[in-house]
Amino acid sequence: MTMRKAVYPGTFDPFTRGHLDVVVQAATLFDELVVSVLHNPNKRPWFDVATRMDLIRDAVSSIENVRVDSFEGLLVDYYRRESFACVVRGVRNELDFQAELAMAHVNRSLAEDLRVVFIPTSSVYGFVSSSLVKDVAMHGGDVSQFVTPRVAKALLEHMSR
Repeated sequence: MTMRKAVYPGTFDPFTRGHLDVVVQAATLFDELVVSVLHNPNKRPWFDVATRMDLIRDAVSSIENVRVDSFEGLLVDYYRRESFACVVRGVRNELDFQAELAMAHVNRSLAEDLRVVFIPTSSVYGFVSSSLVKDVAMHGGDVSQFVTPRVAKALLEHMSR
């Protein structure tokens, strides 16, 4: 059974194979999945929003019912404006779940119609985070097992600046 349109929001700096795993799983549950890059002025991302969107488009290009978008401000405002049926959140472990559950409660207090589906990553990606990937890249390590080839290339280019 599929449900309407869902959003998978995040900073995605960079987009990892763990994120992609969540997308692949979520795409089977919804008619349309929108991976949406959050523009958060309080964070200092390595890649601008347009670059992150391009890297994600490349990673999800073979999944027909997935598109990429971006937004600023509150998720609940974007959720309502775009008429999403559900928010998808990936969880790697208990700590992720606790943080995501707290955020889900905040969002539900702002929009009682907002629904969240938690999707656990495959165990092979249970330790992969964007922060870890950037740390490995910053120290010259091989990130190819954690990200797509295009993201790995972008990380190398970023580090060479």
